[in-house]
Amino acid sequence: MTNLYLDIPVFEDFAKVLDGSVYHPLPDDWWIGTSDIVGSTKAVAAGRFKDVNMVGASVICAVSNALGHSDYPFIFGGDGASFACPPDKIDAVREALAATATWASETLELELRVGLVCIADVRKTGHDVRVARYAVSHPVSYAMFNGRGLKWAEDRMKQGENIIAPAPSGTRPDLTGLSCRWSPIRAEGTDQILSIMVLPDNDRATFNAVVSGLFDILDHGPRKSSPVPADGPDFAFPPPGLRLEALASQEKEGGYFKAWFKAFYISLIALILMKTGWKLGDFDPKRYRDYTGYNTDYRKFGDGLWMTINCSESRADEIDAYLRTAEQRGDIHFGTHHQRTAIMTCIVPSITNDAHFHFLDGGEGGYTAAAAVYKAKMKASQTPTATPAHA
Repeated sequence: MTNLYLDIPVFEDFAKVLDGSVYHPLPDDWWIGTSDIVGSTKAVAAGRFKDVNMVGASVICAVSNALGHSDYPFIFGGDGASFACPPDKIDAVREALAATATWASETLELELRVGLVCIADVRKTGHDVRVARYAVSHPVSYAMFNGRGLKWAEDRMKQGENIIAPAPSGTRPDLTGLSCRWSPIRAEGTDQILSIMVLPDNDRATFNAVVSGLFDILDHGPRKSSPVPADGPDFAFPPPGLRLEALASQEKEGGYFKAWFKAFYISLIALILMKTGWKLGDFDPKRYRDYTGYNTDYRKFGDGLWMTINCSESRADEIDAYLRTAEQRGDIHFGTHHQRTAIMTCIVPSITNDAHFHFLDGGEGGYTAAAAVYKAKMKASQTPTATPAHA
């Protein structure tokens, strides 16, 4: 089947996510996949930031391997991921999602909820699924979603609709390429890592105006407020995600200890190359680190704006105040979370190819904590105000 997603032209100016003309409707027979971790807020509160992100990225990795690494639109959300895919391999995708749910439960004791719904059924509700392609580098573009169909599918899944049951016990997905070897990215000095989510109310024009103003604020920061250092993230040894990488590959490698030692050995070689700059065959450590910075998804659009940025403490306060004023006007809904670090989870099909993917989230709560703030405000706004008793 022709990959219609690759026919969508790419754009390089992130501000164009607000331009409806860059989005293209996906065919009715395509499917929307959604996922999230039940109880992710509690897991994050317990300090399981890396575990939560690993499970979220595992959905993308499992589906990518089921599709044979064919490009498809997806978006990482911290405690889950969403995507769209053509119908020709939907059975393989369904099996990959079910297997990933079982892996998350039996390996990390996290309940991963997964769902699938046909786009034709989404459109029957009056919502749409339109996709754009934002190019972060020549070989990598990330999907941006518009039309509120993605959010509708996520909400239905959380209400128990279109759910895919976990696979039988012991079933495992193919998570080849999933890794998390980079060290946490720490904000310098008194700077902060700010996780931001901004969602529209009803008037899209006012939402666009608010987000455009936010872009103006952020564009004044170095590298447009990206948390990733100019020379790429740091590489510690042993990597903090070594255990998780071994858990993702233990079935393929013949057991946890074999997987751990292989990941350990590869990480040791990578450390030497990163520190010395030596090349090994076709692997150029400087080029790889440069493209890690280019290919990081620190900003995205999925029926709303999601960003993990680096900014000064005063700039973070300015952003909070700006968004709070817009929310009080009824233009947007938002949640933010302040922290000192960002963490990266990666999908690397090949270390000698520049098409590797890096998902960024706040290192101490991130999108999950920002979403919890948003949900608490929405719940409070829907709670009827008690009528005081008359004297």
